[in-house]
This record gives sequence, structure tokens and C-alpha cells, in this order.
Amino acid sequence: MGTSEEHYLELCENPVQFENTSSVNNVFFDEANKQVFAVRSGGATGVVVKGPDDKNSVAFRMDDKGEVKCIKFSIGNKILAVQRTPKSVDFISFIPDYPHWECSQECKMKNASILGFCWTNWNEIVFITDQGIEFYQVLPDKRSLKLLKSQSVNVNWYMYCPETAVILLSTTAQGNVLQPFAFKSGTMSKMPKFEIELPVVPKPAKLNLTERDIAVATIYGQLYVMYLKHHSRTTDSPCAEVVLYQLPREGSCKKTNVLKLNTTGKFALNVVDNLVVVHHQSSQTSIIFDIKLREPDCALNVHQPVLPGRSIHPYRIPLTGPAAVPTHPPVPCELWYLWYLQVKLPPTVNLLQDKGKLMDFLLRRRDCKMVILSVCAQMLNGGDKGGLPVVATVFDKLNQVYKEYLEAEQTYTVATESGTSRGSSARERPVRTRAVIDQSDMYTHVLSSFSEKKDTSHKFIIAVLMEYIRSLNQVQITVQHYLYELVIKMLVQHNLFYMLHQFLQYHVLSDSKPLACLLLSLESTYPPAHQLSLDMLKRLSTANDEIVEVLLSRQQVLGALRFIRSVGGHDNISARKFLDVARQTADQMLFYTIFRFFEQRNLRLRGSPSFNPGEHCEEHVVYFKQVFGEQALMKQVTV
Repeated sequence: MGTSEEHYLELCENPVQFENTSSVNNVFFDEANKQVFAVRSGGATGVVVKGPDDKNSVAFRMDDKGEVKCIKFSIGNKILAVQRTPKSVDFISFIPDYPHWECSQECKMKNASILGFCWTNWNEIVFITDQGIEFYQVLPDKRSLKLLKSQSVNVNWYMYCPETAVILLSTTAQGNVLQPFAFKSGTMSKMPKFEIELPVVPKPAKLNLTERDIAVATIYGQLYVMYLKHHSRTTDSPCAEVVLYQLPREGSCKKTNVLKLNTTGKFALNVVDNLVVVHHQSSQTSIIFDIKLREPDCALNVHQPVLPGRSIHPYRIPLTGPAAVPTHPPVPCELWYLWYLQVKLPPTVNLLQDKGKLMDFLLRRRDCKMVILSVCAQMLNGGDKGGLPVVATVFDKLNQVYKEYLEAEQTYTVATESGTSRGSSARERPVRTRAVIDQSDMYTHVLSSFSEKKDTSHKFIIAVLMEYIRSLNQVQITVQHYLYELVIKMLVQHNLFYMLHQFLQYHVLSDSKPLACLLLSLESTYPPAHQLSLDMLKRLSTANDEIVEVLLSRQQVLGALRFIRSVGGHDNISARKFLDVARQTADQMLFYTIFRFFEQRNLRLRGSPSFNPGEHCEEHVVYFKQVFGEQALMKQVTV
């Protein structure tokens, strides 16, 4: 059964529950609204409606007009539909600030019996009869219903998918021909019918398809019909399987996936977080399938369970009310419940050993970010085998998702700025899912602490950092400077200056101003870092001011002047800044040379060697006269 740490399925902590259930005659579940109706009869009919949020609970009474066979609210709890007879459905208005009204609607088809009904909108409803379907619009102002469309077809049973507003009708004697209908904004569309392939059974026995064998659900945004297929014990493979049929809005339905259950017995199906969850009754275990984990070179994907079977994590409800004792342990209660199933990701980490497959699995789940980052940390901290190839695979999978998000964001931005997003084809801003692990996430939660580990080889640390940088470059994501800084600090810390020089020479570490500044700070430890920094700034071409500042900070005034002349910027530089530094060197001849250069510039630009008042060079003119005499000042040439 597995330890508690291995339970990857659990029940949410707030079940829908009803106390004092002894007087409840019937309980109905409305899948579209995720509501449970507890109906109590006797005199007036009392109804309590509960959903996943206690704030949405509703309690009311209605006249007792017979046994309730089905009861559902329309979307938003605006209109209540109640079926008591095979021929009609009663309607009661719950529209806020609107006069109360009630009405009843009989099915139009003669001799037909209503099998059930489905709300497709707040005021649109479908009756499913044994002779077809009838699509109605509720008209509150007229306190009546209007028939929008109907379709005659023999119906055995039906199934409804509220997410897509698609109804499946089972037709033919064996029930395995399914006719889907789609509903949207007052329209009903007949989709292509399809046949469920039943297993072969020995003659003269016949096998019929029932609603217990079928489930419909949206998986990764696509509508699927799931068929629980039980094979005959006389076959070579008697184990049950789940066959998935994809049902597109347009085009024919096709069989796409087979989920191997590897056992027999009674099963139940759920879809949670785009995972197909299959519950096995006799063993009380559940297994999960991810249809995105495709098998290579196979037209029809055949899937084994992603994880070994485990029981759902047990849940006990604490006692409440006057009978509760603080030290009393939680106990099971005799209550009606509606449970919400959810997947716990942390236990899956140890159950799925293939790290590449684990990443594929986690990247498609909700709330996966911190689990993925913990897997990366564990992988790098020696807890797993596989080394650098496994690390590379994981990084590549993460950065592919990261790149897809960046591209979608860029496309949205360009479309918005150009105005092409206006109109009917307006783009929606891409949603940053929890699966997007960016450089900041990886740096903060994994690489920064990993680079400081004392019990790990520095060569492996550097290799991992370079592998992450390689992976980013491979999908053309600009590497942030703080990742390069991690690499450089590791190289300097272990005196790997030759490797640092090579990384910079062959542009393994991309040029940036922050990186150039970091190299400057390393000059006392590694003197060539100064020239490496200048070379990088020159390559950037947009960093001329920074290069001048760097050279002046080292009192290399002539070098700064030569550089700024080489790039043609000497007519715009500040004379005072250069004269300040030249004077600080206490080298009088250097000061003379720089002073003379700016006199010549003034003469060339303005026809006079004198400095303008706005240049604030008066103190330097005074100093020049004191050292070299007034006669040394350049004279204005008169023609």
C-alpha cells in the first residue's frame, strides 16, 4: 500500500458534507456547478445545496409535488429545474431582484420519457428523452420556455461534459454508437457520430455499452471520451484497459490512446490536473496516466501507469460541536460527502526515477515550480546518479518551456505595440504558468547555494554552471550577468585563471557592462583582468563612457584621451574631468600635455584657446600659470 510519504493522491481538506442525514430522502450531484442537493420530503420539500465554497450554500423549501427525480440550478443559481415525472420539468426563479415565478414544461415528443436534463447556459436547457433531445430557452419575462431546436434519435442513455457543453447520446441496440451534440450561445450543432469498439465475446453472448463504462472529460484542452474496456477471460490479455477517443469540434472522432490497467475488476475514472486517475475497487489503490508522455514510434499511444499504484491518503474529520474534546482524535463521521481529489507532487519525485520523464511529468502540473526546483537541488547535491548528462537533459527541458513563454510574451508585445491585436482576433497576454522556471528562479533556489558547497568538486560545480549557460544559449535566451559572475567567482576562487582567460577569449562568457566591471574588481587578484575588462567594453561599442571612467580611475589620463580620440568623441568630453585627474597624478608634464590638448581643441572649435566659464576650469588655469608661467599659455592667433 505504500507509506504515507508515498501517497500522491489526497482528498482536499474541505469536503462538502451534510449533517443529520437521517431525514434526507435523496442526494443529487450536479457536475456542471459542482453542487450537491440534499432533499428532505414531508409536508414541504426542504432542499440544502452545497458546493466547494460554503459561501455558495443555499437552503430553501418548495411545495411537495411528488418525489424529486433530478434537481439542478442553472449557471449562477438563477433558475432551478426540478424533474418529478417522466414527462415534464418544473422551473422556479431565483433571479435576484426579480419577481418570483414558477412554470412547467412538458417534452414535445409524444410518448417520450425524459431521461434527464442539462443546463448549457443560465437560461438554456436541454431535455434528453428516450426519443431524442429538445433544446429550450427559458424566458423569465414570459414565465415560459421556447423550443429552439430538437432532434429525434433513439437514446439508451446520455452523458454531458459541462466544460465543453457537449452531450453524448448512446444509440443502437448495443449502445456503442455515440452521437455528440455541441451547444453554444443558443445554437445546437450535430457532430459526427462514432462507434466504440467493443471487445469480442464468445457467441451467442452479446455485450452492450453502458454509461458505467464511459466517462467524458477535457484533457489538455481537448475533449475525450474514455471507455473502460473489460476483456473476456478467455482472451490472451484479460486485463482491463481504458481506451481514449478524441472528439474534436470539427472532423471525425478517432481512437488516440490506450491506458493499460494490468489487472481486472471494478474501476472508477477521474481526471485531475490533466491526469487520468483510475481507481481499483478491490485493491483500494489508484494509478495515474499522463497521455502527454508519449511512446515513440507508435501511431496509437499505449501507456503504462506513470507511477506505481497507491491508495488515496486517508482522511479523518475532527469532531466539532458540544461533543468535541480537545484531546479527542479525529474520527470518521456518518455524513454525506463530496470529496475533491488532488495530486500531491512531492511524493512523485521518489517514485519516478527517470529524471527526464519526471520533468516532463512535473512541467505539466499545477503548482509544480517549487517541486521542480527541489528536484534540481537534490539532483545537484549528490542525491542522484547520472551526472552531467542527466543535468543537461533537465536543464534543456526547463529552458524549452522558458523559451516558449518568452516567445509568446514577445509576440504579444509586438502585436500590441503595432496595433494588430485590436479587433476580433485580439491576442490574450500569455499566462506565466508555474512551470516557467527562469534564470532568477534557478539562481536563487538552486545554483547560488550549490556553488557554495564545500563537499562538492569545484570542477563539477563549474561544469554544471556552464551546462546551464549552454542550455540557455541553445534556445537563444540571453544569459543574465549574475550567472556569469557565479562562474567567474568559482574560477578565481580556485585560481583557474587560464580557464577564465579562455572563456573570455572565445566568448563563452558573453560581453556585458556588469561583467566588465566585475573583471575590473578582480585586478588586484589577477592583473590581466584589467585589460580583459577594457577589451570587453570596447567590443560592446556602447560603453565608451565606461571605458573612459575606468581609465581615469586608474589615472591613465593619456590612455583615456587616446581611446576617446580613436572613437571620435574627443570634441565632447569634459576638459575639467581630465584636468582634475591629471593634476591628481602630481605629474606636471602630464598636466601640461593635457592642458595643451584642450587649449588646441578650444582654438579649433571656437577660434580661441581660452576655456569658457561654463567649463569651470578656472582653478586649473591658475595652477598652470603658477607652474609654467603666464607666458606658457597659448596665444590666440590673429590673422
